[in-house]
Amino acid sequence: MHIAITYTLLALIAMAVNIGAQDLSTVVYGGTFAIPISVFVGTVVGLVVKYDLDKRFIFNFRANSVAHNGKTFVLYAAMGLVTTAVFWGFEWAFQHIFATKEMRFLGGAIGLAIGYWTKYHLDKRFVFGREAVA
Repeated sequence: MHIAITYTLLALIAMAVNIGAQDLSTVVYGGTFAIPISVFVGTVVGLVVKYDLDKRFIFNFRANSVAHNGKTFVLYAAMGLVTTAVFWGFEWAFQHIFATKEMRFLGGAIGLAIGYWTKYHLDKRFVFGREAVA
């Protein structure tokens, strides 16, 4: 139960960072591609933060070298491709249906929650677990 609570809290932190980066991005750039750019920026910033939090506090991972850490990050990011599609799908759907920033962010939060739950299981098995490539 402790791991579930910790993971949830860290996921909430990463979600807040993601949504915050999106909001900041739209303040910096409000042009034609503001929403797609903001979603991309939020995704990248959220991914880096989530990787650091997960490896330290969930999986107690310590890389053997910078190269090992880089390889692990690439695998971590690859596992996130499908879950990112879920997140983006919800966010785009809410934007399309409701056409408000608040509802887009709600859709993003729902998509992130589903994606993070799925990603935890993928990471546990394939990135940081026994089946991970060293």
